Amino acid sequence: MTRLLVGRIGIASLGLTLLLSASAGAQQKTQSARQRTIGYDVSREVSVQGSVISYAETSSVAPFGPHLTLQTSSGVLDVHLGNGRLLESNHFRLDAGDSIRVVGESVASASGTHFLARLVQKGDQTVFLRNAQGFPLRPANKSTEQRGAL
Repeated sequence: MTRLLVGRIGIASLGLTLLLSASAGAQQKTQSARQRTIGYDVSREVSVQGSVISYAETSSVAPFGPHLTLQTSSGVLDVHLGNGRLLESNHFRLDAGDSIRVVGESVASASGTHFLARLVQKGDQTVFLRNAQGFPLRPANKSTEQRGAL
């Protein structure tokens, strides 16, 4: 009788372990799918053209940093431009009325949907603002620039 009870407990423990591991695997798959839809994906990028309505070097609302309001043929778009120091180091200036092209993607976050620019082009000047994974680029270090000039 005792062997029978021990055997049943063992089978029940094994079944519970399999059930919990299957449940954990399903949760991981759900999180991965959600992260893919939230994260930046170059294959979903779009190119938009328009006229700058306004430009602000900083924002008090996330994502922080420079933002511009762009009038496009399909409406007004709030564009996040990544790291403002990168624009400065490339002597890239934006003023109301400027005609520009922006390549990027609308990405959902906890505070809403934002258009994250990967590159911005004005005339013949293009500045890359983000890498292919959507992370803002930083300007080159001045000490690196100086070493390169030597």
